[in-house]
Amino acid sequence: MIYIEKVQGFAHIQDLGRYGYRHLGVSHGGAMDTLALQAGNLLLKNANNAPALEITAGGLTLTFDCNTPFCFTGALVEAELDGIPVFSYFRYTAKARQTLTLKRIATGNYAYLCVSGGFLVPQVLGSASTDLKAQFGGFQGRMLKAGDNLPTGLRDTQLSMLAIEPIDFTSRIRATASSEYEAFTADSRERFWHQGWKLQANSNRMGYRFAEKALKLTTSLEMLSYAAPSGTVQVPPDGQPIVLLADAQTTGGYPKIACIIQADLGRLAQNPFGSAVQFEQVSREQAVKIYQRDQDYLDSIRRKVNEAR
Repeated sequence: MIYIEKVQGFAHIQDLGRYGYRHLGVSHGGAMDTLALQAGNLLLKNANNAPALEITAGGLTLTFDCNTPFCFTGALVEAELDGIPVFSYFRYTAKARQTLTLKRIATGNYAYLCVSGGFLVPQVLGSASTDLKAQFGGFQGRMLKAGDNLPTGLRDTQLSMLAIEPIDFTSRIRATASSEYEAFTADSRERFWHQGWKLQANSNRMGYRFAEKALKLTTSLEMLSYAAPSGTVQVPPDGQPIVLLADAQTTGGYPKIACIIQADLGRLAQNPFGSAVQFEQVSREQAVKIYQRDQDYLDSIRRKVNEAR
């Protein structure tokens, strides 16, 4: 059991998401940085999809009731275990009655606190992810608050300290051209790839909003609604692109200029609000190779964990 003592930002439970229900209007949700979540779970010998805490925009204080291996991944954090510093991408084992304090997120947006065995919460529609809009999944369908008690999957376990390579941060985000790409003016297509786009503060888990000189169509389009997966780059009438993310609606109707590749969705999510993001065009074949490099990274964690004593 983990006792939540204080929450100064936002924290809720996420796994890899809820799939197979988009036809019913249910977003897939899940971690904003799925590679970081998987890395943390593998470091603890968990299944890739074990539920973890996604933490953003502030601190968190909690106490363990038994020996519990844990780690932080994703955003780099400033944290302490009973006053002793702990670092992201390191595996530790907390002892009973020790207190973990996440003081702040130092770099990035979304930090993941993974624990041995994951957090034991009921699955809803095949997932433990919190759907904050619909208020189901996770822990009572909501953000965590002081006084919450979270059961963990394994009790009184011990793992040696172990570190893994952190996931890189980057403002160069790779994407492929989408279905309405050619409907934009040549100047707009050129600027989409070559100018920096400022990430707006009103961005969230539904979508990241960007601002620069507006993108324009060659002629107005009359479009039917379409399925809108995460990574879709929509361009509404104001010409400022929106990248749909984990909690986005299931359908859309704005022209699509591009789609962020799967491997870079988490990297995009970790960019700070107000910063400049550069989109880089890649082919679908390149996107597959980049995705495979991330799978190789996860395989390297498996090997390192298996070799550790």
